This record gives sequence, structure tokens and C-alpha cells, in this order.
Amino acid sequence: MIDKNDRQAWAERSIITKFRKGIWAPFLEALRIYRLLAPGDRVAVCVSGGKDSMLLAKLVQELERHGSRNFTAEYICMDPGYNAENLERIKYNAGLLGIPLNIFRSDVFEAAEMVNADSPCYMCARMRRGCLYARAKELGCNKIALGHHRSDVIETTLMGMFYGGQVQGMMPRIKSSNFEGIELIRPMYCVAEEDIERWRDYNGLHFSACA
Repeated sequence: MIDKNDRQAWAERSIITKFRKGIWAPFLEALRIYRLLAPGDRVAVCVSGGKDSMLLAKLVQELERHGSRNFTAEYICMDPGYNAENLERIKYNAGLLGIPLNIFRSDVFEAAEMVNADSPCYMCARMRRGCLYARAKELGCNKIALGHHRSDVIETTLMGMFYGGQVQGMMPRIKSSNFEGIELIRPMYCVAEEDIERWRDYNGLHFSACA
């Protein structure tokens, strides 16, 4: 049986070795092209428990350890009302991967159901984002990082064209209009989802889906 510390080291090493071309290089490319990090930044890395946000946390950790950028990071996870199984899965994976999660509770699931029981997902997403911004501000962060990848960007753009009749997609960085001094960044903007899935499967990891 592989030791827990060995599994963490293996997953970390695979990012900059086996998946250097598909994950690490595109991650650095997005940081450089879109100027997502600056010296002195304090970034709240938002972890939902899925494959994308867990990988994002590991990428930022590797950058802290091996990069030349002078920034600090907080790894935050909002519990919007997860059932016990999902919450334990998130905690287990965070421990397995060495991610120091700051978990905080909210009532987003319940509130979203009350506001729009027929279609709570849109409202849930908006409310979750607001909670993450607020928590980041409490922790003294000036940026929040989300795990949206290249496939998300393409899908969102196409949906806007087909259903909204407009070209409007995810931007790599956005200044918040409701939380002064906070900016949202998407460091995995150039990473393809299939490479994220390959990293997950290669390391034998099992993450939560949407709860």
C-alpha cells in the first residue's frame, strides 16, 4: 500500500513532470499573458472539492514553493450545506494532497432552494460567489482564484452565442463591482479539461462532483 505522504509527493511531482506540457506550462502561460499575479498579492484559492479546484490548489502550492513570484495564498472551502459524505470526501482529499483548507459554513443550498426551488443552480452559483468574496476580504486577500479551465471558457462562450445571441464568455480576470479591492482570476484559463482528467486518473484520485 502506498504511503499517504508518497501519494502526495507523487501527485505533486506529476504536475511538473508527466503533465508539464498539458498542465504546468499552460498554467504558467495564463499567469504571464493575463498578468494574474503580482508581487504582494494575497490570493484566496477557492476549493469546492471537485477535480478542477483541487488541481488549482496544487498548482498554486507548487508555484509558492518553486516560483519566483512573491505572493501568499489562503485555501478556502465553503460548505454550503454538503451532506456528511461529500464533506468528508473533500476533507479526505485535502489531507491526502496536503492542502491546508480553511472550511467555513454557509446556508447557500437552503437559501437557493427557497428563492428558486425549480432552478436553484443559477442562484446557488451567484450566492456562493458572494460568500467567497466576503470570506476572502475577511482574510485580507485582494484576489480570489477559481478553477475554471479552457473547456469552461469555450462552453460558456458558445452558450452565450447560441442562447443569448451575444459573444460573452469568461474573462481571465475581473474586478469585483460589489467587493472593493477584490479581483477574480482564473489561473487554469489555458488548461484543457481532458488533461485535468488525465492527472486525476493517473494519480488514482476520486473527487466530488456538484453536490
